[in-house]
Amino acid sequence: MPLLLLVAGSAAVAGAARRTPVPAPLLLVAAGLAVSYIPGVPGYTLDPKIVLPLLLPPLLYTSAIDSSYLDLRAQLRPVALLSVGYVLFATFAVGWAAYLIVPGLPLTAALVLGAVVAPPDAVAATAVARRVGLPSRITTILQGESLLNDATAITAYKVALAAAVGEGATWAGGVEEFLVAAFGGVGVGLVLMAPLHWLRTHLKEALLQNTLSLLIPFAAYAVAEQVHASGVLAVVTVALYLGHRAWEVDFATRLQEEAVWKMVAFVLESAVFALIGLQLPIVLGGLDEYAGAQAAWYAVAVFLVVVAARFVWVYPAAFLPRLLFRSVREREENPTWRGAMVTAWAGMRGVVSLAIAFSIPVTVHGGGPFPQRNLLLFLTFTTVIGTLVVQGLTLPPMIRALKFPGPDAQAATLAEANAQAQASLAAERLLEELLADERNTLPPPLADRLRAVLERRRNAVWERLGQTNPVTGESVDDTYRRLSRDMIAAERAVFVRLRDGRYIDDEMLRLLLRRLDLEEAAAFREAA
Repeated sequence: MPLLLLVAGSAAVAGAARRTPVPAPLLLVAAGLAVSYIPGVPGYTLDPKIVLPLLLPPLLYTSAIDSSYLDLRAQLRPVALLSVGYVLFATFAVGWAAYLIVPGLPLTAALVLGAVVAPPDAVAATAVARRVGLPSRITTILQGESLLNDATAITAYKVALAAAVGEGATWAGGVEEFLVAAFGGVGVGLVLMAPLHWLRTHLKEALLQNTLSLLIPFAAYAVAEQVHASGVLAVVTVALYLGHRAWEVDFATRLQEEAVWKMVAFVLESAVFALIGLQLPIVLGGLDEYAGAQAAWYAVAVFLVVVAARFVWVYPAAFLPRLLFRSVREREENPTWRGAMVTAWAGMRGVVSLAIAFSIPVTVHGGGPFPQRNLLLFLTFTTVIGTLVVQGLTLPPMIRALKFPGPDAQAATLAEANAQAQASLAAERLLEELLADERNTLPPPLADRLRAVLERRRNAVWERLGQTNPVTGESVDDTYRRLSRDMIAAERAVFVRLRDGRYIDDEMLRLLLRRLDLEEAAAFREAA
């Protein structure tokens, strides 16, 4: 019952957020904070044994499969500087600052805190990027960072934790563990991606293909973790490959898969942000030993260090490589101070940081308590809330104030029209060759219908560049699509009336409606 209430409540808040200018993650966190004070609300403990293997893989998968492998490859250097370099820098910067600020906190425990709060959250970054419409290069860099940085942070956390609990970790051992996790995770992904894609293309039923799709992120993560590699990198590697080759899967699978993963992402993202807010009673429950003002000072100080450390890293990382290396100047477009500003400010933390924090053991080797564990949980929680609220609320107006140049709609439409023209020409040539074969003989009306479909697809995009209706402001093509959807709606109403009158049965109705749904989906996609 508590799980049902969590999913239903978070989905309702997320749905309501779509009608407001406030990003859904912020409303969900605020709702979780508010609900946590209501008497009788069940406790929702953020169990790392559930979050990391059960929630993180599908969230990473759905984000990675929608990402562009080619765009990420083109931005690999800045993505690597953020997802690896920045996370390690933030681990040491925040850890050292916490060591100096909090009396009695050992450096090893402080580095544990640094690793926990180092990675910006994949869910938060993607959710905000979708809402504010960032330029494509910045969006690619932020998404790429958020996909890969969890692997760096989790590995850094394991090394710092080993030192904190007395397992005798060394720098050499930490570097070795990081390399094994990174290359092992990518290696597992490379091994799994081709067989999984082969299965996707050879299963004949869309239902089976989408069942496989739901299992893939969990399988990739579990296999990698079993061999002590990075499950995060394994999931991302597989998802990028499958997304890049998605065109080889049949259309029914793609239609279903898109709908399924949108639903999964919506439910999980909503529940994850609500869970963050619901952790407040658990986190505050262990702070009895700290005075309120003292704990608040620690929280503000750590939050400021987290924010400042990102600025300290992002600006040199954006501009110094161009000054030092000619190859970077020739290969990459010139970064701007506005882009660096947004990248530095878009550092929201999320559920991964909290899940890692809750996995900090209660005791160290020898049976003693882990140094100031409750305070580390509190500082992680306040950092996550602070970044989500402060940066999440101010990022959209910051982007609007910086006035990034919008995409060139005319150029994009022209490129689409040229691509469609080339594709239609190739299809027309093949059609004439096929119709010339007597095995493919069709009555003239049907052959003309195939030609007309190709001609309509080719002309549709060009018409968006032409004149608009003086009354409605629509292009001829937009009016055509609108009328087409209206006619489909009329047909659908007739089919339902015939079913209700028992002239056709429900199975026939579903078949007829599916055909109309596919036509309407195609019209909607063309109009979007």
